[in-house]
Amino acid sequence: MDDRDELRHPPGAEPFWSESWYFDFATPDGRLGGYLRLGIIPSFGRAWWWACLVGQDRPLVVVRDHDVAIPAAGLEIRGEGLWADLICETPWDHWSVGLEAFAVALDDPADAYRGEWGDRVALGFDLEWEARAAPYAYPAGITRYEVPCRVHGEVLVGSERLAIDAIGERDHSWGGRDWWGTPGWCWTAGQMADGSAFHAVAPTGSTLSPGFVLDPGADQVREIDLDGGFRVDTVLGAEDLPVTATMSLAGVTMDVAPVAHAPVLLEAPDGRISRFPRSLCRFTSTDSTGVGWTEWLQPGVR
Repeated sequence: MDDRDELRHPPGAEPFWSESWYFDFATPDGRLGGYLRLGIIPSFGRAWWWACLVGQDRPLVVVRDHDVAIPAAGLEIRGEGLWADLICETPWDHWSVGLEAFAVALDDPADAYRGEWGDRVALGFDLEWEARAAPYAYPAGITRYEVPCRVHGEVLVGSERLAIDAIGERDHSWGGRDWWGTPGWCWTAGQMADGSAFHAVAPTGSTLSPGFVLDPGADQVREIDLDGGFRVDTVLGAEDLPVTATMSLAGVTMDVAPVAHAPVLLEAPDGRISRFPRSLCRFTSTDSTGVGWTEWLQPGVR
């Protein structure tokens, strides 16, 4: 990788080629978190934008727009009631994010699957992601990387102004991504109270499990076993939202307790539907506790 890989890439030939930037954050007590994603899909002629804020005893506040004009250059987007910009301040080390948008507040997160009817509320991000370690590059042939971060700044929601000092993760990928033709996956990233951090992904039906562990005090991640180094068992509840999970990652077993859900409904141009629950989670192992985000892609679930 070089510095240019932090930014946009020429589109590939795959029908579902896309490029995405994710930014997650969670406060150390696990009571508040959020994420945002910009996805550019040239074959659709549009970009996708997601942003949310969740928390314990809070409604889901969400912006989802799948009809955003692809930026002519850079990563600044504009839409109806939406402005956002992702700025690479220092490659591999520091990104800033600005957001000004009208969102909807949903008392039931599953309403994200049912038309997103809720109360209109202003949502703003003025946040910085600063790397804790060098990036983790996926195995050869997979154009993707992950960076464990610290996150700070402000979030505005309605009349509230929230100071953010949190852990976080960001990732960037480009290549074919068929949200509807895959068996699905579970992706997770978090940081623990002992200073360690982790990330892994497990495609459904495969033992391939890219991921890393960042040891306390280290500035370089170490790759987990690519063949079965991450396994997850999930219990689903109403609307197939996760209730609890158990993860084994690099030999460490963790109990996963979702704090709040921020799901997304994904519809293909041909009408196929996938559900995509993403959840702010608390993680508990024998030696430590932590917080972060976990996602489950559920193709074909209506």
